Amino acid sequence: MNMIEKHTKLYNYAGSKEIKNAVANYPIGIQIQSKQDINNWIYSTNQGIDNSGFIICTFVIDLEGYLCIADRHSEHVACSGGNPVFSAGEIFFVPNKNEYEIAEISNQSTGFCPEPDSWFSVSQALDRIPLNHPGEFTMNFIFRRCVKCGLLNLVKENLFVCADCNTELPKNWNCNLP
Repeated sequence: MNMIEKHTKLYNYAGSKEIKNAVANYPIGIQIQSKQDINNWIYSTNQGIDNSGFIICTFVIDLEGYLCIADRHSEHVACSGGNPVFSAGEIFFVPNKNEYEIAEISNQSTGFCPEPDSWFSVSQALDRIPLNHPGEFTMNFIFRRCVKCGLLNLVKENLFVCADCNTELPKNWNCNLP
């Protein structure tokens, strides 16, 4: 197994079928291959800077290993076109001169529930642009599916307990299970 295979995993959509079906005809995310692609997307979609000084986007790393972005209010499954992803989350851009830089980035996606280790795929995609990045997710999220009731959980404060039925959650990622 080579270095890339060791650090990459495809994540299938793990969220609700209702959401996936509701957004099936929504536009997919824009594949980013250059810094200019980011600028073009921001201007063509009239993205505005929020009160904190950021432009926040939904992102996925597509099957080709590219960063794809969409409006923050988009579902990750729409951004991916319904396809599996190498990672997903939110990215916070901040303006700097005539381009945008990454201020923060997370793996927050309750649709795909990517592991923090999916950063490897994100860093590879950002390096291809090339776009400076913080070197890791600035906010990490851990997701697990309850084996008893099936609820997707966000693990908080390292407590692996289901928020619905109080069953202990597995230590290993299992969000791909039905």
